[in-house]
Amino acid sequence: MSLSYRVLRQKLLMAKVRLEAVTRRFENVTAIEDITFEVPDGEFWVLVGPSGCGKSTIMRTIAGLESVSSGKIYLDDILVNEIPARQRDVAMVFQNYALYPHMTVAENLAFGLQMRKIDKETIAKRIEIVARSLDIAHLLNRKPKQLSGGQQQRVALGRAIARQPKVFLLDEPLSNLDAQLRDDTRAELKRLHAQVGITTIYVTHDQVEAMTLGDRLVVLERGRIQQVGRPQDVYAYPANLMVATFLGSPPMNILPASCINDKFMVCDNLLPIPEEMYKKIQPSAGEGFNLGIRPENIWARSSESGENLGKLSIEVELVEPLGRETLVRGKLPNSEVRVNFIAPASWQESPGSHVAIQLDLDKLFVFDPSSGKTVYP
Repeated sequence: MSLSYRVLRQKLLMAKVRLEAVTRRFENVTAIEDITFEVPDGEFWVLVGPSGCGKSTIMRTIAGLESVSSGKIYLDDILVNEIPARQRDVAMVFQNYALYPHMTVAENLAFGLQMRKIDKETIAKRIEIVARSLDIAHLLNRKPKQLSGGQQQRVALGRAIARQPKVFLLDEPLSNLDAQLRDDTRAELKRLHAQVGITTIYVTHDQVEAMTLGDRLVVLERGRIQQVGRPQDVYAYPANLMVATFLGSPPMNILPASCINDKFMVCDNLLPIPEEMYKKIQPSAGEGFNLGIRPENIWARSSESGENLGKLSIEVELVEPLGRETLVRGKLPNSEVRVNFIAPASWQESPGSHVAIQLDLDKLFVFDPSSGKTVYP
């Protein structure tokens, strides 16, 4: 760890964040309901979900920018419901950076510290440490209009870090950046957190950001928590259909099915039910399920290994070469059920052709069609 990071980390006062049954209503609209989770000291948690699911509302209630209709918010075991935002010792970075255009980078970094009546020597030291850490020391005399989007984002991050907050809140901070810059800045954020270790809550609708950044994910839909867990655990063991289809790119395929003896009937195709799965779900004759399978567990060629393989035929609708691989989109004949899968880069089939695909049945997910809850695994 560099000297500047070590000095900065020694001075940071980290805090855990706890929400207990937090609900926020706007007249007749419930934005978030019964939100409960605890972020331990120094961890990086990501709130993820589709637009309008309540992510930013949760963030704003933690920051004190929104009051709660019911429930409790604790910072380091201190109830902060009635504590104003300016006294909560949290720093928030918004999507639009919110830099002061008439100030230089150095003045932007110093502004929050000056408002807190911190002495000039301390301010100068903090700016130096933060500027070196974020590689913006050479930009201190420039104004925001002279900076690229990525540089402005680092200044906004630096201004928040310079405050030495207990909690760092990031509300979709990378959404205005182009793809390459977003990747670079995401990597910088992960490196920065690993070295400084500020308790961080990050909001995004981008599941790639969520999977790569978070120690834990909080997956939300319609103002309610769907699942909390480590990214890979949530990906491998989704709690319900919403979580399963939201995480993963391309998304998980969903195949409506019914049971006939020890087989699934999928659009007039019979797929054998693996023995372990059959014992777990114990299906009744004719019982309906939604089957899920990720594109990486489907092949467009014969496999020489694996006993539990299922075969389907699809009509190719779209072929998208991606360089090292090809994304194929098709549908089952005489139905509206669509299937995405990954084919080799050399794949030559064209739209309109019919091809046989194989499914790894050991990688099937089974969902209850009425509740959406995961039945298997």
